Amino acid sequence: MSREHLIDQAVATALEVVENIKPDQLDAPTPCTEFDVRKLVNHLLFWGPPLAGAGRKQQVAPVAEAESRVDLTAGDWAADLAAHFRSLATAWGGPSAWTGLTSVGSPEQMPAEVIGAMVVGEVVVHTWDLARATGQAPTWDDGLLAFVHADLVATAPMGRDMGLFGPEVPVPADAPLIDRIVGLTGRTP
Repeated sequence: MSREHLIDQAVATALEVVENIKPDQLDAPTPCTEFDVRKLVNHLLFWGPPLAGAGRKQQVAPVAEAESRVDLTAGDWAADLAAHFRSLATAWGGPSAWTGLTSVGSPEQMPAEVIGAMVVGEVVVHTWDLARATGQAPTWDDGLLAFVHADLVATAPMGRDMGLFGPEVPVPADAPLIDRIVGLTGRTP
């Protein structure tokens, strides 16, 4: 499977999870300890434009502070989140997105394949966060999870050094790939 098709698979699962989040679950804690569902949705919406911009080789700043974007009484947060995921799939869905250099909200350029892998991993891990917080049990394609796992084995130490991940949670080598993935990011499966 080509890299550009991985994002479609990750987004398809994310859309299923978003569709099944109920408004009364927005205050539920997520495995990402600094976020409840509402704050995680805000985080995703905040970083969505620069991550999609990176796939189009356009420098896009994060949206204005998004803390108040998700309202318990409004139903548009789910549509906004679904649009965010679809935007990522469009931006990273072609081979050119994965070549050359690009950036995420800053002038510093990095290889597009590094950022693309990060985007795919972010979609999978945060989908898992949302699913776990809302009592859902999504499934992912084995090839997609193998890609994300291999990338995180290589990059998670740097993510921990940067404060993006907590300490690795030990997970048995024969555990399901999604458990090994979230363990690498400091989450307890």
